[in-house]
Amino acid sequence: MSKTKYYLRPFGILNKKDGSLLKKKNQAFIVNSFYFSHIELISRNKSIKKKTYQFSDFKKILEKKKEIKDLFSNLGYKNNRIEKILFKNKRFSIFGILNITPDSFSDGGENLDLNKAVNNAQKMLENGASYIDIGGESTRPGADEVSPQEEIKRILPVIQKLDSKSVNISLDTRNSSTMKFGILSGIKIINDVSGLNHDKKSVDVVCKHNIPVIIMHMPGNPKNMMKKNKYFDVVLDVYDYLKAKTDSLISSGVKRENIIIDPGIGFGKDYLQNLDLLRNLSIFHSLGFPIMLGVSRKRFIDSISKESNPKNRIGGTISATLFGMSNGIRIHRVHDVRDVNQALMIFDKMMN
Repeated sequence: MSKTKYYLRPFGILNKKDGSLLKKKNQAFIVNSFYFSHIELISRNKSIKKKTYQFSDFKKILEKKKEIKDLFSNLGYKNNRIEKILFKNKRFSIFGILNITPDSFSDGGENLDLNKAVNNAQKMLENGASYIDIGGESTRPGADEVSPQEEIKRILPVIQKLDSKSVNISLDTRNSSTMKFGILSGIKIINDVSGLNHDKKSVDVVCKHNIPVIIMHMPGNPKNMMKKNKYFDVVLDVYDYLKAKTDSLISSGVKRENIIIDPGIGFGKDYLQNLDLLRNLSIFHSLGFPIMLGVSRKRFIDSISKESNPKNRIGGTISATLFGMSNGIRIHRVHDVRDVNQALMIFDKMMN
């Protein structure tokens, strides 16, 4: 007989004033510094069952099952290391995307000139980015694989130039050799769309250098991921993958405090699957890790708004990002830093 799995999804976000008042009455709880009033309990065995509770009612069942109690304790996770390096007393953190590629879906070819790449990075920092996320390989659907040698050739001059200016840099790569060069050149975070699956030596690199890593869900690889988007339930399947992956990494020596998770919007998910994930983002808090969200200019926005030009999807990007923030997501990877930063500042001020 298979074991029943449980999941918790907080919902009903509250502003700080109302949330603080209701928390004193045991009618609200805090997740990642946001107040919520309700919770959905999901069980999965041969079928999936869902039941929603007001928090005051949910508290009554917490003691009945240890698995549920443990999940709820995960909702109160604190990661002091990530808090210190990403937020520095800010409510949210923005990673500005800088692709040093000829073929990325939105900004391919724009940053191949070193001076232009550095200038674009500086603009994103001035507009509110906490980190510049540099990548030398396109991972859009159908993209061809790039050798680590070519990837390093593309990104290293930009990383070295920005590091000389004391810029906080994250490195978007699937290759262990690229990670090594990046770390030696000053990058502070690894962002691996393969979740450290593409190159088995990557886990050793992350462990050896004690560096934070963003673990994303992607079935297969960029070339075939859109053919592998077969799920029984996309939300719970992605959750189960991230649960198994983070458990495995911790067993392999990666420190829990060094892990950030990303559900991988657009990576091996179609339009409806992306929307399902976005509607249920807060479920991933019960894994107990900081969460990154990357919705910037993505194709699901075109599916709704019929805007084929990625650069004209800023409105959709802002809408999806704010929806993520209303689910307690505080780390956002975007192209249009100024507009998203402004939107998040206003949203945060109204909520707090």
